[in-house]
Amino acid sequence: MDKGKIIVLAAPSGCGKSTIINGVMQQGDLNLGFAVSATTRAPRPGEKDGVNYYFMTEEAFRDAIAEDRFVEYEEVYPGRFYGTLRSEIERITSAGHNIILDLDVNGALGVKQLYGDRAMTVFIEPPSLEVLRNRLESRGTETPEVIDVRIDRAAYELSRAPEFDRRIVNDDLDTAVRQAYNLIGAFVEGGKLN
Repeated sequence: MDKGKIIVLAAPSGCGKSTIINGVMQQGDLNLGFAVSATTRAPRPGEKDGVNYYFMTEEAFRDAIAEDRFVEYEEVYPGRFYGTLRSEIERITSAGHNIILDLDVNGALGVKQLYGDRAMTVFIEPPSLEVLRNRLESRGTETPEVIDVRIDRAAYELSRAPEFDRRIVNDDLDTAVRQAYNLIGAFVEGGKLN
């Protein structure tokens, strides 16, 4: 049995990446699995280990880093880690399923470096930083200072977009979902990035 393909989506906060992934997965015909991430944060009510996250102690997470068991990880703030275990990718792709990963820019590019042609990276971008700022402000969930930090981070992430295999501008959500679905479908069927 052939191993499945690896699709990695990355985007600045507020670009609709999670919504696009959900829209693609709801189509149900691309044989897609979603990787469960590992984290050192405590489970929230109703969350289950191995379903929502693999919950690990900080010590266990650091041991896994030392043993090179992650394809990517990030220390979001001191002691709070998130990452994708190699075993999770192998579990899904070895069964012949394709896998979709929701990662930050650096993690996405690291996975591409590790897996080469088995992986396709897709960058979801806003029509402009001004549109992104308006989207973040309309959420009403962050202070102006936090929005400024997110916009600065988005500018950095946009500077890395040319390093991705494919790019989608999320100007219209339905169109962006359709574009992502078509890109992923072509990749898993044909397997080649030209």
